[in-house]
Amino acid sequence: GPVLNIFRTLVNAPKAAKAFLSWGNYVLSRRNDLPAREREIVVLRIGFLCRAGYEWTQHVPIGKRSGLTDEEIARIKAGPDAPGWTAADRALMQASDELHADQFITNATWAALKAHFTDKQCMDLVFTAGQYTQVSMMLNSFGVQLDPGQTLDPDLKGF
Repeated sequence: GPVLNIFRTLVNAPKAAKAFLSWGNYVLSRRNDLPAREREIVVLRIGFLCRAGYEWTQHVPIGKRSGLTDEEIARIKAGPDAPGWTAADRALMQASDELHADQFITNATWAALKAHFTDKQCMDLVFTAGQYTQVSMMLNSFGVQLDPGQTLDPDLKGF
């Protein structure tokens, strides 16, 4: 298939790209114990918080394939306090918000996560949020443009 613009950009630093893609493959693989739907909640929330239009645009369809509804994807923008989230989803979003803002998950949020997720899943949440924070920083800083046929979400315009 066509080569995505993120990879067209990364090819300018081949050694870094190889290492980056190895870690990224872990985060997106079944070795990450977070179920795909829950992983995509974290990815999309971090992408939105980082104002990474490219990341958001790439992961909306991945989120849908992973079981997120259009309504849930729209609600991710509103955050963990939006009505309609399950306690588990709210904990994922709260952890993502805390990691984004403070690079730290509070004890209360850890307790909320532990009510629904294993230790390994909680670790994988942190790994996922960290990976997609880095991806968002790269995409935004390198000015990676959307791929052909994609449209920037109106809520991310002007960033």
